Amino acid sequence: MQDIINKIDSALNLDELEQIRLELFGKKGSITAEFNRLKDVEPENKKAYAQSLNIKRDTLTAKLNEKKLSLESEYIKSKMKSEAIDISLFNEPLSTGALHPVMETMDRIIEYFVAQNFSIETGPLIEDDFHNFEALNLPKYHPARDMQDTFYLKDFRLLRTHTSPVQVRTMLNQKPPIRMIAPGSVFRRDLDLTHTPMFHQVEGLVVEDGTKVSFANLKYILEDFLRYMFGDVKVRFRPSFFPFTEPSTEVDISCIFCSGCGCRVCKQTGWLEVLGSGVVDPNVFEAVGYKNVSGYAFGLGVERFAMLLHRIPDLRSLFEGDIRLLEQFK
Repeated sequence: MQDIINKIDSALNLDELEQIRLELFGKKGSITAEFNRLKDVEPENKKAYAQSLNIKRDTLTAKLNEKKLSLESEYIKSKMKSEAIDISLFNEPLSTGALHPVMETMDRIIEYFVAQNFSIETGPLIEDDFHNFEALNLPKYHPARDMQDTFYLKDFRLLRTHTSPVQVRTMLNQKPPIRMIAPGSVFRRDLDLTHTPMFHQVEGLVVEDGTKVSFANLKYILEDFLRYMFGDVKVRFRPSFFPFTEPSTEVDISCIFCSGCGCRVCKQTGWLEVLGSGVVDPNVFEAVGYKNVSGYAFGLGVERFAMLLHRIPDLRSLFEGDIRLLEQFK
């Protein structure tokens, strides 16, 4: 039996050990054969033969298990050593983050107006009818109140559809002169290539006593602002209608994609609409208790500016969280 034990001890790997086990305890193994001969042993010798055979079996089984544990341990150590990674060899640079293009555009807009001595005002996202509509000269029958546009809540409140309520709250809490912008999130029931249910606006308001503020002041500040954002572009003002301003204008810039020559983006017109503006309607001043004042207001969609500045064709891609898109803005 010592020869067998020596053979087990000399096994170099688990495959060799398994071969030895089969030679001993397999169907045609030597220990198996000895147990098969037990039936042929004389009755008076069978007990002693069986005891001797059991001791031999148990001894060899224990030795096989002991050697197996040893070889398994050596195998694991060898594999861990071969697969070990020396982390000191790596010096992978850290990936730096970046502002989201919408927030970067928002910051750029705010920086301009702060430099022009505009204050930054904020207000609640959940508004009431007076601040969101009535005070802004939006009567009950106005289309903007349609359920398709506005998210109404059960208590007759709503998610603000623009940041203009911040202008109303500012006028109710302050006396002229006022020179402010209201950046923030707004909500409307809309979703397509150029609209999302939640987006961002920056609206501005200037109010002073008497007739100091005119449309010429509005025209100057917006032309300067748009050239700050888009470079050397042409700016035009088109007559339009907004309930809270009179006169009202849509403001366009010459297409930054084709330099005003006409392309698919500008629909061959050479112009891109970028914001709305106008002289504040007297009814708005009356709603907040102002008398003998003049002022102008304007509003723009931050996502619209971000899409133009970064040549992004689908507004929805800004909110899908695709890291491959966002990494381009580092």
